[in-house]
Amino acid sequence: MTLRPGDQGLYETRREHDACGIGAVVNINGARDHSIIEYGKEILINLHHRGAAGADESTGDGAGILFQIPHDFFALESRKLDFDLPGVSRYGVGMVFGPKEAELRAICDKRLEAAISHYGMALIGWRDVPTAPDCLGKIALAAEPSIKQVFVDGAGLEGHELERRLYLARKRAERLIREDLADRAADFYVASLSSRTICYKGMFMARQLFAYYPDLAEETLTSALAIVHQRYSTNTFPNWQLAQPFRYVAHNGEINTLSGNRNWMRARQKQMAGDFFGEDTDDLFPILPRDGSDSACFDSTLELLFHCGRSIPHSMMMMIPEAFGSKYHISTDKRAFYEYHASIMEPWDGPAAMVFTDGRVIGGTLDRNGLRPCRYLVTTDGLAIVASETGVVQFPPEKIAKKGRLMPGRMFLVDTGEGREISDNEVKSRVARKKPYRRWLEENRIELRGLFDTPTLVESDPQTMAQRMRAFGYTREELRMVLMPMALNGQEPVGSMGNDTPLAVLSAKPKLLFNYFKQLFAQVTNPPIDPLREGLVMNLMVFAGKKRNILTETPGHCRQLKLPHPILANENIERLRTVRRDDFKVVTISALFGGDTSGHAEALAAGLAQLLDSAQKAIQDGASLIIISDRGMSESSVPIPSLLATSAVHHGLLELGLRGEAGLIVESGEPREVMHFCLLCGFGASAINPIWRSSRSMNCIEKAICPKRWSRLR
Repeated sequence: MTLRPGDQGLYETRREHDACGIGAVVNINGARDHSIIEYGKEILINLHHRGAAGADESTGDGAGILFQIPHDFFALESRKLDFDLPGVSRYGVGMVFGPKEAELRAICDKRLEAAISHYGMALIGWRDVPTAPDCLGKIALAAEPSIKQVFVDGAGLEGHELERRLYLARKRAERLIREDLADRAADFYVASLSSRTICYKGMFMARQLFAYYPDLAEETLTSALAIVHQRYSTNTFPNWQLAQPFRYVAHNGEINTLSGNRNWMRARQKQMAGDFFGEDTDDLFPILPRDGSDSACFDSTLELLFHCGRSIPHSMMMMIPEAFGSKYHISTDKRAFYEYHASIMEPWDGPAAMVFTDGRVIGGTLDRNGLRPCRYLVTTDGLAIVASETGVVQFPPEKIAKKGRLMPGRMFLVDTGEGREISDNEVKSRVARKKPYRRWLEENRIELRGLFDTPTLVESDPQTMAQRMRAFGYTREELRMVLMPMALNGQEPVGSMGNDTPLAVLSAKPKLLFNYFKQLFAQVTNPPIDPLREGLVMNLMVFAGKKRNILTETPGHCRQLKLPHPILANENIERLRTVRRDDFKVVTISALFGGDTSGHAEALAAGLAQLLDSAQKAIQDGASLIIISDRGMSESSVPIPSLLATSAVHHGLLELGLRGEAGLIVESGEPREVMHFCLLCGFGASAINPIWRSSRSMNCIEKAICPKRWSRLR
């Protein structure tokens, strides 16, 4: 049984994060040997200090090992069970966790068998995995699932096509079991189902993994590569299913953008279609596990990208791009690759050291800030090791051919098929030149400077500005301390670190909706980043417009408005509003509601409903961009708080399956602080036009700060 509770109090399962030790070892020439498993064991034991133990001091947060299918070992075991296996790579093996109740386990197994049959494959047989539970702690023992291996005949299929069928069968089984049994089958989990790799894992301390699974000690269990992981779960409940490695990766760090990544993957589901999955796309949903950790969600997305025809390095480059801003030295082709894919998928950002494999290639990569350590070593006899730290395996100095640390955004890769290490530059150049991404961008991306005529300045008179300021609750302190420094210095105003004002939810004063939110800091400690380095590595570029099918790549995918940053001046919003193009339609919807009635709550609810209806109609009429505007406010038309309006449209379209059809731009006089803009972007806005952002508006603000002027405003 799983020991993880459901959502309660301040705990939410979607907040699960990991921080751990990782390692990978490979025979570069592709030779399979049991020594690779032993090296994996040594690495894992030497990463013991990177894991964590439960209150009983003998239950680990999780440990595991992922390696190639050991055909000789399974051929011997299958004969003991009176069935024979097809040739190498013509069958799949699944590591399946399930409920300990025999009846419930049988139902789950039958559902998996039916899914396998649905995709034209055949069941060969089941094997009860030998285990030694006496080595477990009490907590791990209480949550221990039953563990079996399923053997699947590929029915003549092999390679990528067999892998894809096994993936679809697993996803179909997971969906059907979830629909039929709900929480009764919470212990059902397919740790791996592949013709290339298999994963042994659980709630272990490092040494317990090899004691619990006697299979791992068998000399006939051989592999050319292995990935190991020691888990330290951060502010989470340890779980057998969340132990790593997952099916393709082991991760040290955390994905800080997880909430947005989840929502955007959900938004993409309606557009997903492709020759690789045919009419069976519905079996893929949901793409991300409902209660998976950040690492589990990353692995699930990587798996999808891989099975729709991209290579593992290509998929990793999409999800963890290296720095490619204008100040960063990078080849033109690589910059075009990253920019093109930025229009398809947002990065999975955060401190990340990843090791990954598809059963043939194995490698490691770092996030573009390099916020997690990763070292590599290559020996003279062709062994390569990548791990969280150096010294996880000891070698005499004369046996070390080269060693070093992985640099930010770089990739270390070994292809056992080619029998060689492939440099970061070579692998990324290969991927970046696979399609004409640079030409696609030049011919299709839309930029402000090339789309419109000479800017038309939008004038604002002091009286109108004063009325807007009053309506949006501006104070003299905000004008003097926040807006004027931004206008004069072009940077966020500097203030005291302390903030002794009451929390908005406890204050008796009216507050902006923005004030009810606080920055969500990282779950684990990250080193400080100076602003100059951050400016070099990070960028604020956004693509706004219709998001297309993530399973394919076409020139039309980058047919979006490219913005260097998400803040638009008044003249730019007017340019957008007057666009007349068949392939890029812009529609403005009003974020106002009737304020002249006694039932303000009902009027606000009706205004939000009308706002969502307007957005839905705009999309049905072919809009690529929707401007949510509170211009036109009056005594009888009150602006909906911009954050509420943006969130309502974003989540409403998400529920309708329309979110990817258009980008959202907010035109409002309410946001004035950097935190406000961050919140609007976080809740779905592609860009924001603060109405006061013009030289004339700044003059009005300057006049408003004068005491005499301010007294008239009040």
